[in-house]
Order: sequence, then structure tokens, then C-alpha cells
Amino acid sequence: MELANYHAYNDGMRTKIEVENFPDSFVLTGLVEASLLPYLGFQGREVSLDEKAELLFAGQFSVTAVVLGVMYGITKSFEPLPDDLFCYDLRRPFELRDGWLLWAGIGFIGALLAIALTGVALNAFHGENPQRETDALVRLLPLIGSSGISTACLVGITGVLAPVLEETIFRGFLMASLTKYLPTPVSVIISAATFALAHLTPGEFPQLFILGVALGFSYAQTHNLLTPITIHAIWNSGVILLLTFLQLQGYDIRELLQAP
Repeated sequence: MELANYHAYNDGMRTKIEVENFPDSFVLTGLVEASLLPYLGFQGREVSLDEKAELLFAGQFSVTAVVLGVMYGITKSFEPLPDDLFCYDLRRPFELRDGWLLWAGIGFIGALLAIALTGVALNAFHGENPQRETDALVRLLPLIGSSGISTACLVGITGVLAPVLEETIFRGFLMASLTKYLPTPVSVIISAATFALAHLTPGEFPQLFILGVALGFSYAQTHNLLTPITIHAIWNSGVILLLTFLQLQGYDIRELLQAP
């Protein structure tokens, strides 16, 4: 799941918020949810917002566990694996050379600046704001700010489960595999392009690609998946928390997202 390049600004007396990417990563989760509903006693009755959020969390947890389990099972047959493959190391977070938290901060700031500049360049090139693809986010709007349970579930999905799943796949597996045969910069670019394409939002490819490059180089610096996972988690959960804050302040976030 990717939440890219979000900001709020004033246009006269109206406040608008731009969320330049919330790709639909809930396809598998939605299928799991739909298949489980009859077995969980929800058949024939309306599901509450808290129950909906809990089901989304359970579905995303199931998808994450299954996909990672299959991937680890496949790679296990190629043991012995390199020591830095699938590395989640909490030690030395602020080490100058490879501190995972230090480089997560550097990568996050770098991604913000690069995507902001990309947005300015795209606006100048097109002469107007490009079409934004917020359908997946709009689907989640009823849950945002509805309760503490819903907010916790959405943050858990976007800020924990999705980053762990996607970074393990695209950086921990794909990029790490590519670096065995290709130079690191080439591996970063290929994995970033694959990452952007996998979100199925062509209009947001440039921003997703730039974010993927930042995630890739941060991982290349530390060889620790906690670095891109942290960047990804802050990026994703930041949108949910921002929209929740605006909702609690009385803003119509659906109107803010869809305003021209």
C-alpha cells in the first residue's frame, strides 16, 4: 500500500487536501474478508464500522502472513542464505554508517523533497494538476475518524502490515536478489519500477517510482529492512492520521480529497 505526497493548502476561503496516491492494495484482503463473512456470523446483517475495520485488519494480517510464509518457504530451499537477506536488526539505530533509524529519517526527508519537486515538475509540464487516483482511499473514508478502534486498525494495516509485506517483497527479496547479478543502482531502479507498477495506478507512477528509489537506496545503505519499513510506515500512516485529525476538526474530508 502506498500513500504518497500529501499536503493541505488554502485556496481563498477553502482548505483543500491533496493525497497523491492511495493505491488499491486491499484486493486480496477484500477477497479474504468476503469469503470469511458467512463463517463469522455476519451473513444477513449489516456490519458495523468497527467490525469492518477489524475485518480489514484481520484480512490484511492473513494475507501478509500467508505471502511471507510462502516466500520464506521458497527461499529456505536455497540455504545457506546471505546473512543480510531478510535482515530485521534493531541494533545500532543511529550508527552513522548503517544506522537503520538514522537512515530512515534521511530517506524520508529525501523522499518528501524529491516527490515534492516531481509534483512541481509534473504540474509545470501538464499545466494543471494531474488526475489523482484516490478511489481506494475514498472507500476507507467512512472508517477514518469513526472511532479509536477503526483508526487503530487502519494504522495497523497501513503503518505496520503493508510496509512489512511490501518491503520484504520488493527490497528484501527482489532487490536483494537483483544485486547478486546487477549493480546496486540498477537493482534499485528495477525494484522501484516494479514496486510502482504493482500498485496499478499509472497516474501516480512517477511519485511511486521516486518513493521506491528512496526506499531502495535506504535499504542499500543499511542492508536492514527496518530502514525502508520505517519510511514506508511513516509515509502510509501519516495520511490516515492527518485525515483523522481533519475529520475530528470538523472538515468534510471527502470534499477535501475530491475538490478540483
